[in-house]
Parts: sequence; C-alpha cells; structure tokens
Amino acid sequence: MYNRILLKISGEALSGEEGVGINRDMVENVVCQIVELSRMGKQIAIVVGGGNFWRGRQGAHMDRVTADHMGMLATVMNALALQDAIEKKGVPTRVQTAIGINAVAEPFILRKALKHLDLGRVVLFACGTGNPYFSTDSGAALRATEIKADVLLMAKNIDGVYDSDPRLSKTAQKFAELSYLDVINKGLMVMDFTAITMCMENHMPIVAFGLSGDKSLIRAAYGERIGTLIK
Repeated sequence: MYNRILLKISGEALSGEEGVGINRDMVENVVCQIVELSRMGKQIAIVVGGGNFWRGRQGAHMDRVTADHMGMLATVMNALALQDAIEKKGVPTRVQTAIGINAVAEPFILRKALKHLDLGRVVLFACGTGNPYFSTDSGAALRATEIKADVLLMAKNIDGVYDSDPRLSKTAQKFAELSYLDVINKGLMVMDFTAITMCMENHMPIVAFGLSGDKSLIRAAYGERIGTLIK
C-alpha cells in the first residue's frame, strides 16, 4: 500500500473519448476515487496536464517558450476544475502553481504543500515545473521526489504500457513490469526520458494505468497489480 501518492493525470484522460475539453463523467469518476482515498487517510497530490486544451506541438509556428507557457496556463484550468469538483464533495484542496497566478492559486512552496498534505488537503500542482522545454511528466517526477511520495501513479487513457500502440495494433503486448532502463532502451513513451531518468535516480516507483478502469485509482493506490509497474 502507498500512503503518500503523487497522481499524474493527463489532460487527454480528463477529456474522455472526445479528446478535447473536460468530460464531466470522467472528472466525476476520478474525483469520487480521490475523495474516497482521502477519506481513507491517504495523502494525495496531483499533477495535471493540459493536453485537452493545448499541446506545445500545436504551437509549431510559434516561439517554443510562448507555446509552453500557454500549455502551463491550460494545466491551471484543469487544476481549478478538479479543485471545484473535489471541494463540492467536502474534501479541502489547495492549488499551487509553479508560475505566479496569485489571484486563483498559491505559489508552489514545498513546506506549505507538505503542511497541506499533513492536514488532509488534496494538493493540486499546476504549471509543470514552471519552465519551458519541460513537460508535465517532468513536473510530476519532480514534485513526487520533492514531497517524498511513495509512488507516482500515471493515469492514462490506455491501461498500461505496451510495446506498440494498442489502438493501432491488435498484436500490441502489454508489459506487467519494466525497469527504468527498459523504458529508455525500448523507447517506450510512457513518459518523457527526462522524467523517467529523474525517477530512476531517485528510486521513485511508477504505476501506469488506465483511468477509465473500474476503481482503477483506488486499486493502484492499494498496490493491486494493475497497469504496468516501473521500478
């Protein structure tokens, strides 16, 4: 079992089958599980992506720094949507951002984040690392390491790591367990290589699983072997 959890939710996972925007049913599914885990005494921090609103590659014609900052703002929208849904179920939250947006969220301060977790609040980290050229995967690896999480749970719209895209290939094989070096050497895109290297250097276990599965987040948090374990 894991007691302090860093949950990374991709923007695409929040959008459901539409692939764009926020899917109400998907948010309700994940929020109900987050609330249940919080009430069980788990400490939960969340890093959310922004790909359902904006991805850096959409800004190929733009300056990379500008495009990445737009992506950071997209993560704030998702964080605020999750905050609203969680608090409506009676669980307190805090949103912390890696770039200053003081009107809607706290700035990221590690000691404050740890205090919130100790007080039973769900902490949502937005804006990735706050730097261009780094993905929200890297932000998740960084925050998981900083808060000394027991595990990094990667919630995806695919139920684990495969040797090829299961949406395109009927012969795609799912991995039950991988090492960090397996991910790098096989070129498996579960997360970017900067993030996987950071997890490897800091011995941070990763579980990649499908968000749409039945109680998948709760099952992963309690150590059930679902998805793919990377360690």
